[in-house]
This record gives sequence, structure tokens and C-alpha cells, in this order.
Amino acid sequence: MSVEDNNPLKQLEGRLASGDFHVGIYGLGYVGLPLALRFTEAGVKVTGFDIDQNKVDQLNSGKSYIKRISGGDITAALNNGFYATTDFSKSTEVDAQIICVPTPLDQHHQPDLSFVTNTVDSILPYFRAGQILSLESTTWPGTTEELLHPRLKKQGFTAGKNCALIYSPEREDPGNPNYTTATIPKVLGGMTPNCLKLGKALYAHAINTLVPVSDTRVAEMTKLLENIHRAVNIGLVNEMKIVADKMGINIHEVIEAAATKPFGFVPYTPGPGLGGHCIPIDPFYLTWKAKEFGINTRFIELAGEVNHQMPEWVVNKVSEALNLRKKSINGSRILVLGLAYKKNIDDTRESPAVEIMAQLQNKGALIEYSDPYVPTFPNKRDYHFDLSSVALTPERLRSYDCIVLATDHDDFDYFQLQEHSLTIVDTRNRLDGENVVKA
Repeated sequence: MSVEDNNPLKQLEGRLASGDFHVGIYGLGYVGLPLALRFTEAGVKVTGFDIDQNKVDQLNSGKSYIKRISGGDITAALNNGFYATTDFSKSTEVDAQIICVPTPLDQHHQPDLSFVTNTVDSILPYFRAGQILSLESTTWPGTTEELLHPRLKKQGFTAGKNCALIYSPEREDPGNPNYTTATIPKVLGGMTPNCLKLGKALYAHAINTLVPVSDTRVAEMTKLLENIHRAVNIGLVNEMKIVADKMGINIHEVIEAAATKPFGFVPYTPGPGLGGHCIPIDPFYLTWKAKEFGINTRFIELAGEVNHQMPEWVVNKVSEALNLRKKSINGSRILVLGLAYKKNIDDTRESPAVEIMAQLQNKGALIEYSDPYVPTFPNKRDYHFDLSSVALTPERLRSYDCIVLATDHDDFDYFQLQEHSLTIVDTRNRLDGENVVKA
């Protein structure tokens, strides 16, 4: 037997090339679960790891807790060898470990990488030579090199020699029917050229198009640029909306007209604020890291400030709408339509609708909500509402002093809504009429 035959990375390369390998997905949420199902669909054995026993039990019984993933999808994966567990000791059984856990901000708007570091620290006692570790969670440039690799080296593992370490940012877009996990091009960078080679061999089984870059820091910065681009442009169009409103100009008509230009303009739509796990959070990962280099990212922070103020703008519009009927927010019955951060999904992370509810309640409003995708108000760190989604009937609609359309799900009956509501504050440009106030 040659020395090369004993090389753990050569052995890993052989398993990846043959397709006879085992993947572990850590974090079975909106990113990890679709990725796990995709690898399973491609014929790869997958074990899903999560610290939430309830999620694990649901998956192992063939049930889904994500609206766009059916129980049938889970059952098909189980039949192909997938199973979920909270037992991290089983990490030693897998060849590839892919981390898809949250990277939120703490209460001081500083990056909170505790989910990542806790996951890595839970894996390390069972890590072995010849495994590949991939981080998909959004983070600041340098995380893989500065936080993950030193942890591996402390246990005797060096990327490119006896293990592989890569960064490959997730690019999920929940609710977008045009792109799937398989068809969204995947950026990846390795700690070494050999790491990148192994990372490409891993993801090639599940992803149609790979976009290799020179190192992990480039891959980390790429994800931040993608989301900062959106955050800044949404901040711009939200500020334009405020200016246009003061001038009595319909900003949506302006955007439609500008979008007819066949070059140099990309239309962005204003709304009640930013939502989801990426766009409201990711820019602050870069602003935090940039300070280490003595740079103040004023442009990015200004966009964040504008977007952060949009729920307050909506609440002011509610106040104006009620004032026209000689009412105040205090004591008014207000229904918020749509709790998810975007239409036709059940994801409420960072949803501006929740902040709108909180601000209205703080001003004395009696709040209810309706969302066909969110039957009960979810557990959140900063918000607590003991509420369930209400059914919409003509009688119920007429009972509210004001209705706020925060998320324009296609499931809503907009004809009924317009016909029977006293006042509607529309943050999504979905309605027109005398009882509609645009916000």
C-alpha cells in the first residue's frame, strides 16, 4: 500500500468521486433542510443534526415544519436513508459536515457567532482525519480562517493536510418558484487549493453550477456584497418613497416608468421595512469588521437607518388614516395582514410586520393579525404576542378601525378586503380605492 493510499484526503477524494460518501447537515432550518433533501435526492446518504428535539422528531416521523416543504418530501428522503438526530457523536460517521446555523445580531447590533462556534465545538470531539467541514452561515470576512481553522488546529487538524475546510454561502430564496437549491449557482472558497478541490467534488453532486473563488474570505465577502447591494438599493427606494409621498407623487408609478429604460436601472420596490435573516442583518457584519481596519461604512449604515425606520413610517400612516375618521391609534382595533417577511412563505424572521404590531400596541391599539402561513404567533426573542391568526370574513373586516396590509400573500381575497374594510393602509401597492392609504 502506498503512502498516498494512507492519505486521508486522498481517501476522501476517492469517496467523493465515487458518490459513496455520507453528509451531515447541521441546522435543519430554512437553509439546512432543503440542502439535506437535495443531497438525498441526488443519492447521497445524509444525516441531519439539530439541537431542537421537536424538529428531529417531526422529521423522523415524516412531517415538515416548513410550509414549502411537504411531508411527502420528508418521507421520500427517509426512504432514501435520511434521518435526523440531536446526537452529535454521530458526526464521526459522516465524511462532510455542512454547517447551516443562524448568525444573528446581538442586542447591541454586534455579530453573534455563538451558533456557529457552539456547533463547531460540539463537532470537534468527534472530528476525524479525512473529513471536510463547510460553513454556509453568513458571516464577516475572515471567520473561517480566524475562528474555525484555529479550533481545528488545536485538535491536531490542519486544513489541506489531514482535513478540508471551506466556506460556501447559502443563497436560498424562500418562496421563489424560479430557483431551487440545485439550480442556484454556488460560490465556494477553500482554505487551500486542495480544500477547494474537495469542496467542488462535494457540492457537484447536489448543485448544478459551482463558482469557485480564490479563498474563503472572498466567498464570505461575496455573500455580504450580494445582500448589502439589496439593502442599500431598498434603502434608497424607501427614502425616495418618503420624498415622493410628501410631494404627492406615486412612487410606484415612478418606478414603473423608470424600469422601461433598457439599461442602467434595476427596479427595487419599497415596503414596510426589511425582513428575513439576511438583508436586515448581513450589512452589520461588514460594518463591524470594517471598524477593525479603521473604516466607517457610512453608506451602508445610512441605508440600514432608513430601512430600520420604515415600520415607524407605516405607523404614522396608520395614525394619519385614522385621523381622517377622527380616531386615534389609542383604543382602535387594528388588523395586521401578513406576518411573514415576504409573501407566500411562513418565515417571520426579522419581519417588519412584527415591529409594526409592537409599535401600534405600544400606542394603545388593540392588535390582531391574519396570516394563512403563520397560524400562531411564533416564539421570538424580542416580541411576545399571545395571538393566533384570525379568519377573514366580511363581518370581521368591518369590525376593524384600520387594516394594515404588511405582507401581500396571494391567498388573501383582495376583492373582499377592499369591499368590506373601513380603512386600509397598504404597504405593498396591492390595492386602490377611496378607503386605501398608501404607505
